[in-house]
Amino acid sequence: MKRQRLLIALTVVNLALLILSPVRPHPVVAQDVAQDVAPVLRGRALQIVDERASISVYPADPNVKMPDGTTGYPETVLLRLISSKGGPNIKIAATEDGSAMVLGGDSNPTHIQLLARGPNTSFKLTNKDGRQQLIKP
Repeated sequence: MKRQRLLIALTVVNLALLILSPVRPHPVVAQDVAQDVAPVLRGRALQIVDERASISVYPADPNVKMPDGTTGYPETVLLRLISSKGGPNIKIAATEDGSAMVLGGDSNPTHIQLLARGPNTSFKLTNKDGRQQLIKP
């Protein structure tokens, strides 16, 4: 008798679950990207970091002594693209008073640096031996 009641109760529960299962909400599925693109993404800070790339915003520092003898470092937005060896092969910086780009070579310190800061511009080549050539207008 007890077994029969248990089987009837289980059958009723199974029937209820079977009837209610189509009523359950379905999982959210991603829709076409073109339809749901937000027009603007805004925030107070931005930092995107991955193993091989990063975008960072660095605050201004008025106490930093620069290689050219000036004092102060402006707020900077920096894009870094990193090689499989872990070195930054490409750096692109935008500051309040100019911009810079560094393209790194296979060996350190081989690189090319383009700089436009304030009214000054320069182009610096550095080979693997550390020899440099600076070009200014």
